[in-house]
Amino acid sequence: MVRVAGLVRQLERGALEAPPDGMTPSEQLAGIRSHLKAERELVYGCWHGDLLPKLRDAGIEIVSHDDLSVKKKRKLRTYFKREIFPVLTPLAFDPGHPFPHVSNLSLNLAVVIDDGNQGQRFARVKVPTLLPRLVRAPGGGTDELGLDDAARGKFVWIEELIAANLDLLFPGFEVGAAYTFRVTRDADMEIEDDEADDLLTAIVEVVGQRHFGSVVRLEVREDMPKRIRSILVRNLELAPFQVDTLPSPLGLADLSEIAFLDRPELRDAPIRPVRHPALRSDEPLFQSIRRRDHLLYHPYDSFSPVVRLLREAADDPDVIAIKQTLYRVGANSPVVEALMRRAPRASRSRSWSS
Repeated sequence: MVRVAGLVRQLERGALEAPPDGMTPSEQLAGIRSHLKAERELVYGCWHGDLLPKLRDAGIEIVSHDDLSVKKKRKLRTYFKREIFPVLTPLAFDPGHPFPHVSNLSLNLAVVIDDGNQGQRFARVKVPTLLPRLVRAPGGGTDELGLDDAARGKFVWIEELIAANLDLLFPGFEVGAAYTFRVTRDADMEIEDDEADDLLTAIVEVVGQRHFGSVVRLEVREDMPKRIRSILVRNLELAPFQVDTLPSPLGLADLSEIAFLDRPELRDAPIRPVRHPALRSDEPLFQSIRRRDHLLYHPYDSFSPVVRLLREAADDPDVIAIKQTLYRVGANSPVVEALMRRAPRASRSRSWSS
């Protein structure tokens, strides 16, 4: 979204001069693609060859919708009508309809529709991000109270459930097939400081534009025919090196949903940070670091001494400025709270920055 997107822009603009590392943009892109190919083989091999069997042994199965019984399919269809169907918006694209906008990292279905005398038409259905990617199949519990259903059972991918019920989205038409794909867009937006009267407003505008950056990658599943892939490549205006053909499923990050199942015995024991031995006393940290340096090894050492240092600095009248780079600050960050303690006094006397 950032580094590769920047290299693609350099390639499109004809940047030929090699940077200090000696690799041109095209050489870097080729190297990245070669490296990622090996990484993906490792990742998908781990998923299919290691994790899936272990999950199955633990009573958690991710199965194909086609492998479910007729009764379970009927119940999932009812769930589809109630929960999924209302939030789906199919968009057709043909000579009379422009290719729809595909949002960044969204999962989509390229649907082939038989329009009778008109021949085949194509539509795009976006998989809703507000719903779980893994849908629990009905039944599968082992205890009489049904409490075991929350901890184990069978799951199907939501895109398979949508594909199996596309007849409800396209009544009167014959749905030929549906193929999964997703795109990655350029999210490296530049802010011109001299053109921004209000930096916060400029950042808000730039963040909003990230959804409309140029497409830098198309991911498709191995079962997608070349004809459908060519339609996507042509409409998204991509080069062959920007297309990745992958096994199922796309978007492996969504597998994190499994980690929220109530199965504590399958999780690693949580790391409990320890307090640094030399910083356990109530002695002011400025005095402690005046005598010697202290190395904190996170996440194994507690982060509390850092917050303590910021709070002491915020309350110390001899501190002129607090300068720190913050990245992905949480909603209730103790670091921000410590810096805000300095703000009222800084506005009356000395300046501070972060």
